[in-house]
Amino acid sequence: MSDDDPISGGSVGLQQALDQGRFAITAEVMPPRGGDPARTLEAARALSGWVDAVNVTDGSRAVMRMSSLAMCRLLLDVGIEPVLQLACRDRNRIALQADLLGAHALGLRNLLCLTGDPVRAGDQPKARAVNELEAVRLLQLVTQFNAGVDPVLGHLPDGPTALFAGAAADPQSPSWSGLRRRVERKKAAGARFIQTQMVTDAAALRRFVEEITAPLQLPVLAGVFLLKSAKNAAFINRVVPGVSIPQAVIDRLASAADPAAEGIAIAAEQVQTYRNLAQGVHLMAIKAEERIPAILELAGFAAK
Repeated sequence: MSDDDPISGGSVGLQQALDQGRFAITAEVMPPRGGDPARTLEAARALSGWVDAVNVTDGSRAVMRMSSLAMCRLLLDVGIEPVLQLACRDRNRIALQADLLGAHALGLRNLLCLTGDPVRAGDQPKARAVNELEAVRLLQLVTQFNAGVDPVLGHLPDGPTALFAGAAADPQSPSWSGLRRRVERKKAAGARFIQTQMVTDAAALRRFVEEITAPLQLPVLAGVFLLKSAKNAAFINRVVPGVSIPQAVIDRLASAADPAAEGIAIAAEQVQTYRNLAQGVHLMAIKAEERIPAILELAGFAAK
């Protein structure tokens, strides 16, 4: 198959895609800030046939939204495979244990284990963080449950879970040795895949895969973020920890006659580049999820 040939999109399931060595595609949606899930469901439906799974954020940036667990079940009800994000910030171990067992009972299988953004990043800075566990210990808990191990009784009397758990990482971390240690710990704890933060440096992604994840046999979903304008890119650089959007990209958006279209083109170029570096991509287009099919189409993918 040449690089110019369209590649069929997702819809075979995330674990199956990664296990088969297919290039996997996931995309992110945010739960509603309110009781009506219609907007989020509409955004997820627009991705159907293009992605292998839809990832639902869990209190991202410490901002109140509907439960990721509830939203994932609603997606499953309309035939969309979800990825449940589960952050440790707001729950003690008992609550996390309950959510893991409940997610399995509700038919959810894909899971992204996160420590969670700090409360100070959000709009309720007086809220109390819990942080009893963090991502590695949450992964260990998932591994125990999948093996039928009860952390109190020794075995789960009502049966094990079958959760496909992943973890997050930042290939552009300033501490390479620290990044390596964290990923190795997450693999040892039971991570089955890595979903990265937004990646703007292809060389950093290549090194991350070749030196860290490939030796661990950990598939990587490289994070691609849709930038809407130069102002949007500068804002993200300013407020999102660890993000470094190159000035050349900001200048390209600033000089574009149609910044929205230019943002789609930049994201599509990243998807094309990362096809040769990672085992998949994770697309983030906050409040513009309807543009994700255009990104994938421009990158040479076709919906199934």
